[in-house]
Amino acid sequence: MSDRKYRQSGYQNDAPRESRAPQGPREKKEGPRGRGLGGPTETVFRCARCGEQRAIADAVEHDTACAKCHTDLHTCSNCVHFDTSVRWECRKFEEIPARIVKKSTRNECTFFTPKEAQEVGRQHDRETPKDARSAFDALFKL
Repeated sequence: MSDRKYRQSGYQNDAPRESRAPQGPREKKEGPRGRGLGGPTETVFRCARCGEQRAIADAVEHDTACAKCHTDLHTCSNCVHFDTSVRWECRKFEEIPARIVKKSTRNECTFFTPKEAQEVGRQHDRETPKDARSAFDALFKL
């Protein structure tokens, strides 16, 4: 009998293994990596309820309402300091006098700062298909 456990060819071959030549470090590509990085971006303020975009230059006063859904914009849910993981759901909880119970209704908070988001610029000049069939055909257009 053989001293090997398995008799298949290739298992514990006596032939020396081919050695691979050591590779140096890969070349790093310059510029940003990832989806959308380095592309045109814009800073926007969006309604927390419907997502309607609003110009940042327009100030959000106490009585300002969304143009689309007509909800109040001076609310905790539209504020930079709104955070559900901290006490009173506000990062400024040490400075505010009392907890605001309804986060989606208008309030008189002096620490309100509109929540701005950085969005990747969209290509508005690109055509969008009108129906499902033309969208399918556009996928395989050569």
